[in-house]
Formats: sequence, C-alpha cells, structure tokens
Amino acid sequence: MASASTSAIKGSFISLKTAIPIAPTTHFGLIRSTLQNPFSPRNLSFKSTQLSDLSIPTTAKFKNCVYEINERDRNSPAYLPLSQKPVNALGDLVPFSNKLYHGNLQKRLGITAGLCVLIQHFPEKNADRYEAIYSFYFGDYGHISVQGAYLTHEDTFLTVTGGTGIFEGAHGQVKLQQLIFPFKLFYTFYLKGIPDLPTELQGQHVPPSVDVEPSPAAKAMEPHAVIKNCTN
Repeated sequence: MASASTSAIKGSFISLKTAIPIAPTTHFGLIRSTLQNPFSPRNLSFKSTQLSDLSIPTTAKFKNCVYEINERDRNSPAYLPLSQKPVNALGDLVPFSNKLYHGNLQKRLGITAGLCVLIQHFPEKNADRYEAIYSFYFGDYGHISVQGAYLTHEDTFLTVTGGTGIFEGAHGQVKLQQLIFPFKLFYTFYLKGIPDLPTELQGQHVPPSVDVEPSPAAKAMEPHAVIKNCTN
C-alpha cells in the first residue's frame, strides 16, 4: 500500500501495486493507482440483503434498471484519507466515476460521477458506511442525481434528488445492489414526476449476478450500441 498508515485499511476502495508519494501541496494527498480487485474470491461478491417490501414504492411511474461497471480504465475510485489512522476513519473521501450500461447490457448509456464521505467503519464486518452524492449521466437525455447511504456490505436505497433534461422534476428512490464491490453494481430506479421515458431507456434487464458483462459492441461504443452523445 501507499504507506504504513494505509496498509491496514480494511474494505478500502483501491489497492496499490507500488508505493506512490503523497504530493505535499494537496490537503489529503491524492492516491493514484492501477486498480486491481482487492478482495479474495470468497469475498468477491455480496449477498443481496432482503430489504423490507415496505421500502419498495408502489406508486412509481417507472421502474428502470441500469448497471454501473468499473472497467479499471478511469483511475477510479480514488481514496483520500482524512486522517493517518490505520483504518478507514470519519471524513475519508472517495471520488469516483464509472461506466453506465442499460439493464440489458446491450447499450452504453453514460457514466456515474460523484463523491462518497465515510461516516462509519465496521471493523467486525470489514465494511463501511458512506454518505454518497452522485449523478447518472445519460448523454442528451440529461442526468439523475441521487443521495443517501452507501453500505459496502449490503444493499441500500438512495433518494432521487432531481434531474435535468427528460429527468427534470424526477423524484423517488433507487435501490443499489452490490454485485462485486466496488466494481459492479445494479440499480433499480423507481421514478415519479417525469414524462414517459424513451424506448431505448426502457425494456427488460439481465438478472443481476457477479458474472454479467456488457456486450462487446456496448463496451466499444459502436454506433448502434450507444445513446446519442453518450457522456464519457
């Protein structure tokens, strides 16, 4: 890891292949690394926690599903420790940006971009609770912003705080399911307050599992497998 103080960090978002000095001009010292999976095979995937049915809205106009996938090519996520403690500590920051795919994995939709702030570390679970603020960008269609708890060891619901373009006025909530933390996630949006969604944003999804992968055409952003002016 980057230093002795960070080598013991449990559940960290990143793993460093080599020690990298922290720039003295930065407050936290941006840790840059080549991402690799920091979890052993037995910890690779997470069981979906059964959230109460009462948490799932029944009045949402749209139920829409997307995959967020970290393909290790965006230098994301970055871990910015606030303290020099040997474990994750209150206030640690994790900015990130990952790729966004349609739930059927046949089309690239855009990216996610945002920030997680560490609220609590659970040493007995090797897990963390973050307060997350981030957005889902869908090219010319606009974006959706969300906020809420991001738990590294179980599923959660986040609040849809608004949007732009066709998502202007959107509200509701989104269920976040960890598939491979922090590289593969599945979201189910329950949206209200917006007109009908375009056909290419709707449709059936591939059931979430650790093995799902986007189509080669979607990964390559071929014209037929990407939305117009896809945010990249």
